[in-house]
Amino acid sequence: MKKSILMCMIAALFFACKSSSSTTASSSEATTLSTKLDKKTQVALKGNWVLTNVSYPGSDYIKVNSFDLADSKCFIGSTWSFISNNNKGNMALTSPSCTGFSSPIVWSINDQGMFVLKILNAGEKAKKVRDGYLLKVAGVTENSFQLVDNINVGGQVKDVVYQFQRAN
Repeated sequence: MKKSILMCMIAALFFACKSSSSTTASSSEATTLSTKLDKKTQVALKGNWVLTNVSYPGSDYIKVNSFDLADSKCFIGSTWSFISNNNKGNMALTSPSCTGFSSPIVWSINDQGMFVLKILNAGEKAKKVRDGYLLKVAGVTENSFQLVDNINVGGQVKDVVYQFQRAN
């Protein structure tokens, strides 16, 4: 996976370095990322969800630019729709204090518990989008789950936890 770090020069003081992961892995890493899907977990996530909380160490002092779109706090209250039979969906940022954003998504969960996410532009085909995000799926229940991402803060890897609650 290609990793790119954003604004690491001042990360330790003000910003976290967020890595964006390409869903097309390099040849040396291709053998470590499974392409076999965890269909049972995908079906469990089918439906409409609200992202209710984003938490990470130092959240009072550090800003995280989630998914290269907006400050992580702008994702609180965002709506997500997951369709498990075709791995498509939609996400929308709806916080009144942030710029609104809506986009189709393509997603899957592999048998290693990794959530693969591509955010598409309108009319764009997923195969044309080379960059995506890998997050760990955790705590899946009938009405909630978490996606866990990693950030680099001053040379240390920290978890960013996105908490979802079922909307329907």
